Amino acid sequence: MPWHAQLHLDYRNEAGRTLLRHRHDGPLRILKSLYPEGEGICHNVIVHPPGGLVGGDRLDVTLHVGKGAHALVSTPGATRFYAAEEADALQQVTITLDAGARLEWLPLETIAHPGCRAHNRLSATLGDGAEMMGWDVTALGLPAAGQPFDHGCYRQRVELPGLWLEQATIDAADTRLLDSPLGLDGQRCLGSLWLASGKAFTRDRREHLLEVVRAVAGQTGADVRAGATCPHPQVLVLRAVAPLVEPLMALFQHTWAALRPAAWGLPNTPPRIWRV
Repeated sequence: MPWHAQLHLDYRNEAGRTLLRHRHDGPLRILKSLYPEGEGICHNVIVHPPGGLVGGDRLDVTLHVGKGAHALVSTPGATRFYAAEEADALQQVTITLDAGARLEWLPLETIAHPGCRAHNRLSATLGDGAEMMGWDVTALGLPAAGQPFDHGCYRQRVELPGLWLEQATIDAADTRLLDSPLGLDGQRCLGSLWLASGKAFTRDRREHLLEVVRAVAGQTGADVRAGATCPHPQVLVLRAVAPLVEPLMALFQHTWAALRPAAWGLPNTPPRIWRV
């Protein structure tokens, strides 16, 4: 029997403290709110006890950050789409940031297991002056375990309505996409990191932030290919591909550590869950 789960997160700024109200339905939970940086920034971890999605499963996460609130949300492990014979599996994340809100969306990778039929979607709407730093990382198959992504289909969509849209259909039979130099060129991990704002970056700020991101990307090893650009005056994007997830995720974590103080003047202390 398919599992459908919903999680609603609502962050509010009350007298300088970011507080979370939440509710859930089905196997999707939020761990205790933590404040390692003080009361203004609320850290949370989303947990999916089954550990993965199979055909017919659906996860819906709705996240709202109110004016002046700041939330950092991560996960304790990878999101896994397992093999499915008939029905598709879906994960849908819908985010709304009010004016002046901040969100850091930092989940671990999504793994597309061989034979999966998966849809992974994220949509984020930003109010005036709101800012969001986030990433989406996908690993195709489990090459280190001898399980290549040789059958199945993975569809993903990341959207900031009116600002930026990135979507793909990755079919294991599409060897031109997977192996051509004009496609993934044999790389089996891909990801995008973004910093988005509810209003346009000034030219000086945009150029400074691009310099920061490109400096980090330039120090990565030869096994990661990465490039940064501003596809819209309100969006900075770092895209990367690699043969395995570990070096790509390390690049994104290092970029976050550099971008956080550069963009927001905040320390770059990693979330506790990254050390577990």
